[in-house]
Amino acid sequence: MNRSVPRVRLPVRRKAHRVRKGTFLSLLTGPEAVAGLVERVTAAWDEAVESWPGRPSVVLFDEASRVLTRGVCQRAGVPLDDAGSIARDLVAMVDGFATPGPRHWRARRARARCEAWLGRLVEDVREGTVTAPAGSVLDVVVRHRDADGGSLDPHTAAVELLNVIRPTVAVCWFVAYAGHALRASPDVRERLREDDAACAVAFAHELRRFYPFAPFLGGRAVTDLEWRGEPIPSGTLILLDLYGQNHDPDLRDEPYAFHPDRFLDRPPHRDELVPQGGGDRTAGHRCPGEDITIALLAALGPRLARLEYDVPEQDLRIPLNRMPSRVRSGFVIESVRVPAAVHGAARAAG
Repeated sequence: MNRSVPRVRLPVRRKAHRVRKGTFLSLLTGPEAVAGLVERVTAAWDEAVESWPGRPSVVLFDEASRVLTRGVCQRAGVPLDDAGSIARDLVAMVDGFATPGPRHWRARRARARCEAWLGRLVEDVREGTVTAPAGSVLDVVVRHRDADGGSLDPHTAAVELLNVIRPTVAVCWFVAYAGHALRASPDVRERLREDDAACAVAFAHELRRFYPFAPFLGGRAVTDLEWRGEPIPSGTLILLDLYGQNHDPDLRDEPYAFHPDRFLDRPPHRDELVPQGGGDRTAGHRCPGEDITIALLAALGPRLARLEYDVPEQDLRIPLNRMPSRVRSGFVIESVRVPAAVHGAARAAG
């Protein structure tokens, strides 16, 4: 098992696209932006949780996708009429990546619908029938000028908006994993209920390490490389074993046990923990939304732990031959009870 991640450069994209991507993502990935997104998402979570006690059951995966959709769209300045249908399309897009067959075609149809919706929104803002909040991602995308001084066409603008919104909604995979982890580790659940920020961040890291999202990622070498004496010719497809790297016994003790404490003493090194890709996020194949994922899980994990609920019989298997993998049932909970302290905290936040 490799102890570090070889640097693999992906094919170079157009410079204009890279500049746009950096500009728009910076609006959601800086420290202040991440804090603002967490604030929006947690407010949406607290509001949604208030309705759970009156329902016969709640599918955590589905609820989290809607909460995340509402939060990120509010933060991006994108108005929503139906968070449920948009969330389903965003989930379908993530669920269909690197997958042939029905899920791939479902993802393509979902992407077409979202691009059309966001393209119309861009046109409405430019025509003055919709107002984009000043400084929001929507506002910046609509006003953006490329190197030639021209504004983005509605379709390209829609793609850039979608590239900001969609990755946040993918965190719902890990929220369902959080439910799975808390059921299997009651001691972790008790500790997570306490107001301990370091414990919450360690829980987020361990969720990402222990549970699989994608088993591997691929990229092509753009130059001739050599890795530990093994020649890698230019153009070779290289697969990064994410699951194996994150469960390498040479890197950590008891790799198949869920122990958030392993991350309490220090944060993981860059290429030690690679659930969202390896290398540097600016030049390598690493998700630029990694900080967002950690912050959201550190905020939502304790909130989930503080709820009281029953876990009925269901299919809790997580197939490793599925990409992206997920809890098959979506993690169903019943008889949700919201403790008075949680009610009070939600009202104070509101």
